[in-house]
Amino acid sequence: MKFTQTLIAVAMLSLTPTAFAADTLATVNGKPIKQSVYDYIAKDAAARGQKVDAQVKQAITNKLIDSELVYQEAQKLGLDKQSDYIAREELARRELLTSTFLQDFVKKNPVSDAETKAAYEDYKKAYGDKEYSARHILVKTEAEAKDIIAQLGKGSDFAKIAKEKSLDPGSKEKGGDLGWFSPASMVKPFSDVAVNLQKGAISTSPVQTQFGWHIIKLIDTRTAQPLPYEKVKDGIQKNLQQRDLEKMMAELRTKAKVDITK
Repeated sequence: MKFTQTLIAVAMLSLTPTAFAADTLATVNGKPIKQSVYDYIAKDAAARGQKVDAQVKQAITNKLIDSELVYQEAQKLGLDKQSDYIAREELARRELLTSTFLQDFVKKNPVSDAETKAAYEDYKKAYGDKEYSARHILVKTEAEAKDIIAQLGKGSDFAKIAKEKSLDPGSKEKGGDLGWFSPASMVKPFSDVAVNLQKGAISTSPVQTQFGWHIIKLIDTRTAQPLPYEKVKDGIQKNLQQRDLEKMMAELRTKAKVDITK
């Protein structure tokens, strides 16, 4: 069983006993371990699919007792008075409350099915009506790219050169093969050239992107096959939730008076 992360949180929570109900699970050197802390861990374990039987209950209780023993020893040594500890404690409290707030915001502001489906339609429009299959060779300099284009013009094998010289780890070992892609999924300078090539043709000039210089060979085209709604629904909802969170944060910043003093 993995209680480590939960127990770290417990150690922090035990600093504020007024936050919990008065009933006590156990005492360690007269100091109480709250029943509500045990209940939280047991609930979390159950939510993760763990059956909380008598054995698990004993394991949780023992972990809490061990944690309390270490906590008391740390206090005796004055570790809770060290500046680094105080800063870490403050950060932990802030992160816990911030996480709780964000979870509450997402719960109270769910993304609707209508929003998700509308975003999916936007995704399909951006995807386009055609897909492209291409190979590419990525190098550092324009001069090297031009030299490779010259070699290809003399009949050199594209896939072989890609394996030898391409800097793209994702396609290098596949002879530069990028598989099927939509223009929207590629950086614009790359897609602008790829979509205008004839099948089997190689770009006659190097194509510069933020990654370097590309030589592109178009293999084939086909009618677009965007992923079905059910495959991308969860991802779209997460993106929309992130959009809402960013909007909320922007509004908080707009309303706030922020003075950076150092």
